[in-house]
Amino acid sequence: MNDQSPFGPQTLADLIGSRLCHDLVNPLGAIGNGVELIEMTGSVRGPEMALIRDAVRDAQARVRFLRVAFGAAGAQQVMSAREAKATAQAPWQAGRLALDWAAAADLPRVRVKLGYLMLLCAETALPMGGEVTLGLDGAGQWRLEAVAPRVTLDEALWSVLRFGMTSAGRSLRPSEAQFAALHAAVEPLDLTVNYVAREGGLSMATA
Repeated sequence: MNDQSPFGPQTLADLIGSRLCHDLVNPLGAIGNGVELIEMTGSVRGPEMALIRDAVRDAQARVRFLRVAFGAAGAQQVMSAREAKATAQAPWQAGRLALDWAAAADLPRVRVKLGYLMLLCAETALPMGGEVTLGLDGAGQWRLEAVAPRVTLDEALWSVLRFGMTSAGRSLRPSEAQFAALHAAVEPLDLTVNYVAREGGLSMATA
């Protein structure tokens, strides 16, 4: 752990996020292995077993994603392009949001963290789902483009991305933590997050 890394200090929230996700990964994996063994023996069949299997897989995918989005990211940690794409896409496969992960290179984990947090923010503005493309431009900045049947953007909440938590004018809900986390993540990098909502679409970018 390097608190003086060029990517900014690790916060207590980062470390707590990492610890919680780390402690959840192992028991979820054990449950998943148990489900697979039960299926192999054929001792339990039916829709109930399928429901448990799908729920465990969804929980595993979500925890892996959240571990990157909200956990600590050291200066030297790198995610392969394959791992970043798989981890990003897995939580959305059974939902209304379709993600095209367009970043083809290995990236520092802290950069992947920004992309994941942008995706979580975008999700709040797409109540009916949509098609999201997330990738890097020629300057290495994140670009998110969403096409959706409905875009609902709470301006007070989204202002947190530029001005911090107090700009919302209210306490943030737990489901909105990604806005504060993204603001905190870009500040040490001297970056800002820009966004534009329009009929049928949403654009986000770091700069």
